[in-house]
Amino acid sequence: MAKEYSLKINKIQKVSTPFRKMVTDKFPVPASLAVINRLRKYEPRSMSGQPPVVWDHAVNFNVFDKYGNKWLDWSSGVLVANAGHSNPEIKKAMIKAINKDLLHNYCFPSEARANLTEKLAKILPNPLKKIFLLTTGSEAVEVCLKLARTNGQKVADKKKIGLVSFNAAFHGRTLGSQMIGGTPALKDWIVNVDKDMYNMPFPNCYRCPWGKSGYKGCDAECFANFTKLLGKRIGGSAKDKIAGVILESFQGAGATFAPKGFMKLLRKFCTANKIILICDEVQACFGRSGKLFSFMHYDIVPDLMTFGKGITSSMPLSAVAGRPDVMDIYEPNTMTSTHTGNPVCVAAALANIDYIIKHKLPQNAAKMGVLFKSELLKLQERHSDIIGGFQGEGLVFGVHIVKEGSKDPDGDLAHLIVGKSVEKGLMLFSPVGLGGGTVKICPPLTITAPAIKDGIKCFEEAIIAARKEMLGEGDNL
Repeated sequence: MAKEYSLKINKIQKVSTPFRKMVTDKFPVPASLAVINRLRKYEPRSMSGQPPVVWDHAVNFNVFDKYGNKWLDWSSGVLVANAGHSNPEIKKAMIKAINKDLLHNYCFPSEARANLTEKLAKILPNPLKKIFLLTTGSEAVEVCLKLARTNGQKVADKKKIGLVSFNAAFHGRTLGSQMIGGTPALKDWIVNVDKDMYNMPFPNCYRCPWGKSGYKGCDAECFANFTKLLGKRIGGSAKDKIAGVILESFQGAGATFAPKGFMKLLRKFCTANKIILICDEVQACFGRSGKLFSFMHYDIVPDLMTFGKGITSSMPLSAVAGRPDVMDIYEPNTMTSTHTGNPVCVAAALANIDYIIKHKLPQNAAKMGVLFKSELLKLQERHSDIIGGFQGEGLVFGVHIVKEGSKDPDGDLAHLIVGKSVEKGLMLFSPVGLGGGTVKICPPLTITAPAIKDGIKCFEEAIIAARKEMLGEGDNL
């Protein structure tokens, strides 16, 4: 069950480094509780799951409250602020768009929308040359499911409607996106789950679904297990029954990448069976993993892909890119979105993409990712009893907090580690993944080596403090 951070005021130590500053000696900040209590009164309970920090402003890789505290941000606002918070070039573009006096234009043509769709098409490989601009990641996923299933009926018959995804996948919170997601508990409310949607084991080499103790180049065996089980599940051939396969380019809950060999086999399988391969990059796009698009790690190209979060580093905008023959299935006015290509959001996206490419942020993510891996490996060695492992590439990592001597997630300890990190000036969002045991690390792509080292030092202090508290010894740091 998801946990809520307590509003009980604790005594904390003050902190002052070049990247973190905690000037208050109490947390949550007592003066902030009026705002938090108003939110808890008027918002649904589901909105109360993050550490109780009232954000006031954020710049580059720092977050500030109005009371003088400064956090080093390892959240990016949940993988949004790729180009850094309040990026000056993005702000300038948005202000210019606002002053143009065009804040909404529905699906009527606009030059800004033409500029963005063209830019995206030009930086994407073939055949991803048609772009549909939307608002949220869930909406983009819904479009992909719609297109894949419609295409399946077009190339075969009404029986080719099956959609395949993977266990532990997260694709959004709307009806279709949650049904295709890989967490059964999140579907309880749906009741009548689509019987032609299939969740399959994900090739997670940390927790192998086929019982292997470690990755040993077993891509072909893993994929054979996948196809064999799929055949049993659907009671027939994939060519006749499956319209689409969707997966995150890396599974968000653990920053888990599939083995490259598995993905190349999946691409061949989809092509041979006229199945639409969809890569969900809502949180994976625009440099996050050390490449401009995360599917590039696999040397494949999907038929459809989704964008979101880091596409603007700020504003609500998402997109689907895909093969023209699939994207053009629907007639005029039969697949639209009210806020498609909102002019201010488009301005943010154009400036964001230009900034990311001009300043080589994917390359910085790759370089800083090497440092992160080195530091996390040393951290794991020092705390091997409770850090079971970590996964990720570039500037997205999942640190698996486990019960001593096992791979069983320790959600209570992970929750406490995040809380202690925030008290010490390191911004993290609530743990995710299996049993809530994974601490996600995903700073803005502008982060520097000194900031990473400062964050690692803080993170280890938080681990030590959390372990002491779990043992009833208190935080004596």
